[in-house]
Amino acid sequence: MSDWNSELYLKFERERGQAARDLLSRIPPLAPRKIVDLGCGPGNSAAMLALYFRGAEIFGVDTSENMLAAARQRLPAAHFIHQDLAVWAPAEPVDLIFANAALHFAPDHEKLLARLMGFLSPGGVLAVQMPNVLQDAAHALMRMVSVDGPWADKLAPVAKSRALIGSLDDYYAWTSPFARMVELWQTTYVHPLDGPEAIVDWFEGSALRPFLEKLTEQESAGFLAQYRRELEMAYTPQDDGKVLLHYPRLFIMAQR
Repeated sequence: MSDWNSELYLKFERERGQAARDLLSRIPPLAPRKIVDLGCGPGNSAAMLALYFRGAEIFGVDTSENMLAAARQRLPAAHFIHQDLAVWAPAEPVDLIFANAALHFAPDHEKLLARLMGFLSPGGVLAVQMPNVLQDAAHALMRMVSVDGPWADKLAPVAKSRALIGSLDDYYAWTSPFARMVELWQTTYVHPLDGPEAIVDWFEGSALRPFLEKLTEQESAGFLAQYRRELEMAYTPQDDGKVLLHYPRLFIMAQR
């Protein structure tokens, strides 16, 4: 799999960071000594954690060397580890596991959440935010275009293998046996972007990656051109020319 592009991902840092800030603000009173940022990316959420919990030891976990390099440059005092969050395990219990826009890439959330809750110290917190967007227009069009073109044979398996996000009821059932407190909520963020091209840029740094890495350069250009045309028909410009990207995100806060 091709590596992530931290520069492209951070093009929308302010917009992507809002959910992390909201998740951080809902963490119950805590004085953590050890914090793990799962799927830490380029270190934007780790930097927030370092500012919010001064003096805590922070570990970041990610599979992208490009993202980890950006994170180490951004937050030299933290420890960044190249590892898949689905198999990561700490050497000792930790006080806060923070997973911002990361767990939706991992399979079998029922088992994963049970493992993560087991890694917490007494009173420790698991704080999770995941995009819950498989039904929104941009993602539906992404899948539609993937099976409607000369690239269909390559991309149909990708479209069918997208990770499934559970319901709020599911996540309560999967965390409550291990928690003294569980909070769940969903927020739809509305991001005014500079037209369909900006929507493509947004997803090129995230959800489009599994599709584009299967294609040649010429196929990628054709795929993206068709995707832009579909977005132009689906998203009506506002009076100022912006288009509104509606982006639902699911939140989990569980304290052991």
